[in-house]
Amino acid sequence: MKCQGWETSDHHNKHYLEGKNMNSVGIDVSQRELVVVVSVKSKTRPAKTFENTASGHQAIIQHLAKLKGETRICLEATGVYHFDLAVALSRTEGLEVMVINPKASHNFAKVLMKRSKTDAIDAETLAIYCERMPFEAWQRPADENIALRAMGRRIAALTKLKTQTKNQLHALSATQDTPDIVLNQTEELIEVLEKQIKAHRDSALALIRQHDLLARALALIIGIKGIAEASAIQLLAELMVLPHDMNAKQWVAYAGLDPRH
Repeated sequence: MKCQGWETSDHHNKHYLEGKNMNSVGIDVSQRELVVVVSVKSKTRPAKTFENTASGHQAIIQHLAKLKGETRICLEATGVYHFDLAVALSRTEGLEVMVINPKASHNFAKVLMKRSKTDAIDAETLAIYCERMPFEAWQRPADENIALRAMGRRIAALTKLKTQTKNQLHALSATQDTPDIVLNQTEELIEVLEKQIKAHRDSALALIRQHDLLARALALIIGIKGIAEASAIQLLAELMVLPHDMNAKQWVAYAGLDPRH
């Protein structure tokens, strides 16, 4: 049994989609896999699974290129795992992407009275959501912001590796049985990591200074007591790819620093 509002919405969307020859696609995103369900004229097709890698993203694009007409895609915001996929899809002509809050799809599944939960069912739910609900296209961040994000995350990874290597050196130095070659090469590795971190930071700062919006944001952040350029790069790398209409409270919640009862 459907309420009147849903019937009206379904009826309107059905005729709209038929007139536009619109395909609706739901993609369930996880760390390793992407499950894709295509719905054409409200009829869903069997789910297909792809790897959540750059080559997997291109395989999805090639798969969707076979569809006739325009294609709209819906996926959930799932931490870091959806972002690269959303970027790749949004750069493809003929594809529109919508990224929704997982709460929205969870509540929508309740409305559909879904009794089971699998990746394929979740992807199908997203495809139906794409058909029936108002479509809000995802705004891809500027290319320089995406590049800064990659640099920031590489710096973070190298910094973590340097810390681990320094801890290893401390442990190796605590015993006289460690050969000199082991100590020397561990010290050399730390130097290499420090040089790479500096090179990435210099490149990030050069990129920031080339773009007024990034440069102004950097000036604001380093104006805060206790935040220097190294920390500012890491903050900007994550914040500048977020939607521009997010407020401070939403940033805090996104970072997982706003626990609820």
